[in-house]
Amino acid sequence: MNGSKSPGLAGFGILKNTTCHTEKKISVFFSIIFMTVGILSNSLAIAILMKAYQRFRQKSKASFLLLASGLVVTDLFGHLINGAIAVFVYASDKDWIRFNQSNILCSVFGICMVFFGLCPLFLGSVMAVERCIGVTKPIFHSTKMTSKHVKMMLTMVCLFAVLIALLPILRFRAYQIQASRTWCFYKTEHVEDWEDRFYLLLFSCLGLLALAISFLCNAVTGITLLRVKFKSQQRQGRSHHFEMIIQLLAIMCVSCICWSPFLVTMARIGINESHSKETCETILFALRMATWNQILDPWVYILLRKAVLKNLYKITRGCCGVHIINLHMWELSSIKNSLKVAAISESPVSSKQINLQPLSSMGQ
Repeated sequence: MNGSKSPGLAGFGILKNTTCHTEKKISVFFSIIFMTVGILSNSLAIAILMKAYQRFRQKSKASFLLLASGLVVTDLFGHLINGAIAVFVYASDKDWIRFNQSNILCSVFGICMVFFGLCPLFLGSVMAVERCIGVTKPIFHSTKMTSKHVKMMLTMVCLFAVLIALLPILRFRAYQIQASRTWCFYKTEHVEDWEDRFYLLLFSCLGLLALAISFLCNAVTGITLLRVKFKSQQRQGRSHHFEMIIQLLAIMCVSCICWSPFLVTMARIGINESHSKETCETILFALRMATWNQILDPWVYILLRKAVLKNLYKITRGCCGVHIINLHMWELSSIKNSLKVAAISESPVSSKQINLQPLSSMGQ
């Protein structure tokens, strides 16, 4: 069996010399906890999004709600499918030879790992680009960023992620059972072939590129909101700027902290070829860190809203006993008011009207 070249046994090479020893009870506990918390949090986020979409049907919020819905739905199915397969593997005592003779389960597991890993990163970068356009070019966003265009972008992102996940299968390269015998991915041990290195580098480079785009666009959006806040004297925009800046900082921190270890680890394995010193425990820890990003996504994008920030401010002010800032009444739609203030501050017509007001008053 070890010398066979049959595709059905392609994924069993790693089982000959397993160097990763994980505690079964702890691993099962982690898998069940991650899957349960991820499904509950994303389900709650979907319910909130559906309620918000039925309550607010403004054109300015339609694109954000659609992208956020795509993100949490992807995270939900990722936890559901990957978690169910992982629990099944643990329940079967990780005996891949018994239940994976044709290597179909490992291929499905590997495809799901790649797709549900890259798709949320791509959607996060698309959301960052959408928010950047909405804040810096509000008129263009309101006229060109329609629901039809957003749905097309969602479809293209999903198809691109599916293509990347199916690429090894199309090239007749089977996904490999990893050293911990609990999940399937690209080949990460004794990587000598250029194609195996290419898949690892492609996955890591695309993920890091998505993080870089999100970081850059969120930084531009945050700077623009701060500039508009200091220029504008309207009281209605201050709380919404504060809310958006907090969300942007949380998004950047969570995405970078959770995904960077896994992406960098895959890149190092692909670059160092067969001389990589990454251990099974290191890869498994980085994978669990990446899983936390999909758990925290709905809380960052959806649940960290004005009500939560207002309560946190009250608690902080009560604990410190110092009046730090004066929060005004929260408006009904934060995104609409933020875009309104940005459009007023950058509109040349508005600046002309403001300059003509003192002249008209002098003429009177």
